[in-house]
Amino acid sequence: MRNAPSLRRAGSPRRRKDLLFCLVLLLPAILLCTAFILIPIVDSVAMSFTGYKLANLTKGTPGVWNDFGNYTRLWRAGKLQSAVWLTLGFVSITVALTFLLSMSLALILNTDPKGARMLRSVMMIPWVIPTVIAGLLWSWIYANPYGLLRYLVSVFTSGRVTDFGILNGKSTAIWGVIIAALWKQIPLMTLLLLAGMQNVPDDILEAAQIDGAGYFTRLIHILIPYMRSVIAVTVSMCIIENFKQYPLFATLTNGGPMGATTTLAVLSYDEAFVNYNYGSGAAVTTVWLAIMAVVVLLFNLAFRRRQS
Repeated sequence: MRNAPSLRRAGSPRRRKDLLFCLVLLLPAILLCTAFILIPIVDSVAMSFTGYKLANLTKGTPGVWNDFGNYTRLWRAGKLQSAVWLTLGFVSITVALTFLLSMSLALILNTDPKGARMLRSVMMIPWVIPTVIAGLLWSWIYANPYGLLRYLVSVFTSGRVTDFGILNGKSTAIWGVIIAALWKQIPLMTLLLLAGMQNVPDDILEAAQIDGAGYFTRLIHILIPYMRSVIAVTVSMCIIENFKQYPLFATLTNGGPMGATTTLAVLSYDEAFVNYNYGSGAAVTTVWLAIMAVVVLLFNLAFRRRQS
């Protein structure tokens, strides 16, 4: 008992050395994150409160501080609120459909059907393809009048609809992008969920089955609770992926028709690199980043509260 304080004193230098060693190992990552993530974010937020345009960039002069001028101009023009609601709708629908379809495929693959290994390999092809290439591929499928989709619609309607263009209508264009996003994102989420399923102890599932628990009872009360951490990570990744989705919109619609697919990502690009108003583009990016952070935070808080 007398030696306990001396042991603690002897252990404290060792603890300090361990902490110092950990800090040295983390230092490169901290420096890289600060240089390429934290500083650009702070600079972008600061730029959003200035009138920084192409002339400032070419002459090397700082932007003029205009308080919330960029935000109010975008709000009065109706661009910001329209892009916010469209982004939230796109993210909500895409994430929900991606999770439901991926979970269904994972449940099927978890039964180990014939050819499951080959199917897992083939499924990864859409995810491996670069997003821009995937967008070009779907633009060819949607093309009017020679696209595959137009031909299939013509066949299934017995020739009554011959000029269907999903990207040409204001109410259907966003669904064309959602379909392409689903095709691109479902494979990865399916495999991540499948990996989580295969970590569920078989003896618990067998015991529940012996006790008379049906398939859906085992799914809701055993399988999904064991997969909570995997579900939280995969859905969070999907939310972030769809919030920052720009390549599919750029290659399929470029924000059209008539602004029907102008999300925050598209609006930010248009303001900064089409209108050459970098301060306004930074304002959109700041709103975009804040909303994404809040949505991910609320999802994780709700998920943890439900888990507890």
